Amino acid sequence: MKNPYFPHLFSPIEIGNFVVPNRIVHVPTDISSANADGSVNERVIRYHEEIAKGGCGFIIVGATTPDKATGRPTVTCLAADEDPMIPGLARLAEAMHRHGARCAVQIQHPGRQAAWPRKDLFSATDMVVSLPGSAGHEIVYAEEVSKKGKSIRAMTIEEIYDLIEKFAEAAWRVQQAGFDAVELHGAHGYLIAQFMSPYINRRNDRFGGSFINRMRFVLEIIDRIKRKCGKNFPIGIRYSGEEWIEGGRTLEESIKIAKLMEENGVAFLDISAGTFEVPGPTMDPMYYPQGWNTYAAWEIKKHVKIPVITSHTLRDPEYCERILAEGKADMVGLSRQLIADPYWANKAKEGKVKEIRKCISCLVGCWQESLMIKRECRCTINPAMGDERFIDLPKARKPLRVAVVGGGPGGLEAARIATLRGHEVTVFEKTGELGGAILLCCTVPGKTKMRWYADWLREQITQLGVTVRLRTEPTVEDLRAFDVVLVATGSKVLRPDIPGVDLPFVVSFDEVLRCKARGCAYYPGDRPEPLECGETVLIWGDHFGAADTAEKLGFEGKKVYIVTENREFASWMEPCHRDVMVKRFAGGNGEALTLRPYKHPVTVFTQTTVLEIRPEGEVVLQDSEFRRKVVKVDQVILARVVPNDAFYRQCLEAGLLVGKIGDAKEVRNLRGAVTDGANAGLLLEEDVILNGNLALVASLPTEVKGR
Repeated sequence: MKNPYFPHLFSPIEIGNFVVPNRIVHVPTDISSANADGSVNERVIRYHEEIAKGGCGFIIVGATTPDKATGRPTVTCLAADEDPMIPGLARLAEAMHRHGARCAVQIQHPGRQAAWPRKDLFSATDMVVSLPGSAGHEIVYAEEVSKKGKSIRAMTIEEIYDLIEKFAEAAWRVQQAGFDAVELHGAHGYLIAQFMSPYINRRNDRFGGSFINRMRFVLEIIDRIKRKCGKNFPIGIRYSGEEWIEGGRTLEESIKIAKLMEENGVAFLDISAGTFEVPGPTMDPMYYPQGWNTYAAWEIKKHVKIPVITSHTLRDPEYCERILAEGKADMVGLSRQLIADPYWANKAKEGKVKEIRKCISCLVGCWQESLMIKRECRCTINPAMGDERFIDLPKARKPLRVAVVGGGPGGLEAARIATLRGHEVTVFEKTGELGGAILLCCTVPGKTKMRWYADWLREQITQLGVTVRLRTEPTVEDLRAFDVVLVATGSKVLRPDIPGVDLPFVVSFDEVLRCKARGCAYYPGDRPEPLECGETVLIWGDHFGAADTAEKLGFEGKKVYIVTENREFASWMEPCHRDVMVKRFAGGNGEALTLRPYKHPVTVFTQTTVLEIRPEGEVVLQDSEFRRKVVKVDQVILARVVPNDAFYRQCLEAGLLVGKIGDAKEVRNLRGAVTDGANAGLLLEEDVILNGNLALVASLPTEVKGR
């Protein structure tokens, strides 16, 4: 029976000797949540099982090392290097199979990009690497300044053949565990890619030099797997259609690789992009438009008969359906999208597209604040990722009347979770629309995906029937009728006490970043217009407001100066985003991007502060060596922010049962706000109290509650 909404997306397809019930693939994703020895645990099972329950047809388990002693892509990745791993892998396969999904395991050795061990790493070639966007980046301790990179040695012939055998042994273990297929990771500069890449592989023996010699490592692995697992056990390979670096692989060679792989019995191709020298196309942060990499799969598909998977920033079922209908790929691969919403497939199947929580490509929860710092994978907008408390939300023992003051992401997530648990929630928002600071991204080129999350939250609040009072700032007395108050009033711009700070051309970043869209479904009708700036601006601050304002105004052709007291600007930013931003500040672009470059490079003054702003537009700066400089500008934009917690303190002093969340608690990022909101919504019970830390807590032991 054809699906009435997306008939191509929900049609079956053969891969090797098995049939996948639909065209949706969970492309391999390292969630770094295994046990320390690389064995499967309940968190790994639950993650993949929820995606299978959510209707994904083919699930490829990511980043499983064949030899954890010499290389783990993340510190708690899965391993298939010992027979005792087989029972756990079998439980994992069973958890997906029971919900109708087909499944594979990706075998990956990171080589030079290992997160562990940190030293004595090997690759195809001797090299020194600095890959700040990779989970295997060089460790630079707090007081170190210089970054020398990691020294990598070339593998010996004996080591190469030893590892080929370990790849094949790992594949055999995957087969023994009951998986339907195995995939080899030959993308993103990991070990197989290090041999395949003309940019990385500088060997002059049988494993380097000519095209076929560079392919020898992966071909030998494929041959050994077939000898151990039989010719009918399907093998796939993931590799980058283009590496996007000078001297790297181009699409022309990737077509040759596709033909070669098919000739050597590979069952499917999984086409990715990039190498970690260029983290933009490898990780595709927010700047990269939906489906930007599909062209590569489309071109490769013209030359082979085996199934071709496309991936990279696929979010909308409508878009994915169109890819399949137009014959550009055989299957669509989702990774971070299924971290954000593991039930994407079911929602698409039922035509409930508005309910899909679309990944915003922020790379914060799933990369910067997890795998890159040697922790387990999380998600900025899905609190259930890595925290199973949020999968099966318990109903509250007794519904409470809850007031949420502030309709930004933290407040709305608190309201959503609390309402799902049965509480009666009222949201107070002083402006005419919900969304808070997320809405300031609407005018920033490459950041409009943030709007997806704002719209999803607003849709959820509407569907749940949460009471919302717009254009309302409650008083303490208004809130006495509620059992609990959650203050989510965000941050405020700091106006330092310096001469000239009150001049009319000194403004705050939020005045510049206001959304000017009038056609959206949530337009309130009374939103102020964004401030129009002069041709030369100085931005003082080092947070999202400063970076986003610089990007907006730089894109508009303004001459932009940034002043930060820190050693470098935006060191807090997710590295793949920062890589693209810095290139754009310099007048260039992220690899594969087609965004218009800036007319003027952005000038950044580091370890510098503002001493004085003069009426004629002169701004006096002073650096850490007490040297002074004067720049003349049309506008000074303040972008230093602090928690806006004055109302929280009023509520506390008035004796209300009150907690604060989001930037009102501590200025961080979207993930900080959403996590605060989710935790607040989850803890609310009839016995909630303020503890000695002035934090809301509930469900205390009986002997404590009885006192």
